[in-house]
Amino acid sequence: MRTMRAVVLDGPGPVEALQLREVPVPEARDGWVRIKVEAFGLNRSEQHLRTGLAANPVFPIIPGIEAVGTVDAAPGGEFEPGQPVVAMMGGMGRAFDGGYAEYTLVPASSVIPVRTSLDWATLGALPEMLQTAHGSLHTGLAIQPGQSFLVRGGTSSVGVAAAVLAKEHGLEVLSTTRKPAKLDALRDLGVDHPILDDGRIAAQVREIRPEGVHAALELVGTNTLPDTLRATGKHGTVCFTGMLSDQWTIPDFYPMDYLPNGVRLTAYGGESSDLPQADLQRYLELIEAGTLPVRIHRVFALTEIREAHQLMQDGGAVGKLVVRVGLQ
Repeated sequence: MRTMRAVVLDGPGPVEALQLREVPVPEARDGWVRIKVEAFGLNRSEQHLRTGLAANPVFPIIPGIEAVGTVDAAPGGEFEPGQPVVAMMGGMGRAFDGGYAEYTLVPASSVIPVRTSLDWATLGALPEMLQTAHGSLHTGLAIQPGQSFLVRGGTSSVGVAAAVLAKEHGLEVLSTTRKPAKLDALRDLGVDHPILDDGRIAAQVREIRPEGVHAALELVGTNTLPDTLRATGKHGTVCFTGMLSDQWTIPDFYPMDYLPNGVRLTAYGGESSDLPQADLQRYLELIEAGTLPVRIHRVFALTEIREAHQLMQDGGAVGKLVVRVGLQ
């Protein structure tokens, strides 16, 4: 029996609950694709799984809602062995074992083929980050060139990606951080107006855009959502996508009192199908050409998974945390 290294979570707990073990390589079957994992990005969803905030988890489980690598086996013939692919969502790391391993078995519908010269660590930073940012911008907000756009939670990996994609689409970008030292990092990404977030930013936003922004992406949670709504102009839209604060419900929600007059509130929580292969390929080519910057905070080895999760939990990163499986 072939074995592999994988990170296993027997149940919720601190970072020490993440156990690196030798486990059997998953058996390939029709309709599923076995991927030799080269890299994967870390996501708040996996922190929620580890800390017990995830809904309906299955334990024990190998976490990880995304992975990149090459096709090891595709019995249904959907992909050729050796083909570079990315995989994300569709139940990965929740309903069945995910990407924190040397091999992962995922439904063919969650796999997207790619053509790229990017190194594995860079590619590993992209799938879920690009899917969430792209879906939030185009499905949640229906952005248009020339609009003003606010990112609440701008130094998160999705916040970074959303700002970069919005700039590429021709928007004026405002983006927030709670830490003064990170303002320059936002400027380096091309953000037009970095904003220091002390919990109330609507007044700062309206000093820059007196009528309020056309579109806003809420990545912090329901604790900052009312202020983000107040920063948004009439007929503008706020998309609720992230919960960096781990606050995602609104007690005693009364829409007439909660929503400013004429401001729309939407939400986004998508799948791999929300990032069409053609759009993903275009983004990869822009990144290869150096016209679409990607911010990776640090690349870890699989043996450093606890340290990586601790950094994610502490909120110390600007951009994506990535694990390179072959790194020693």
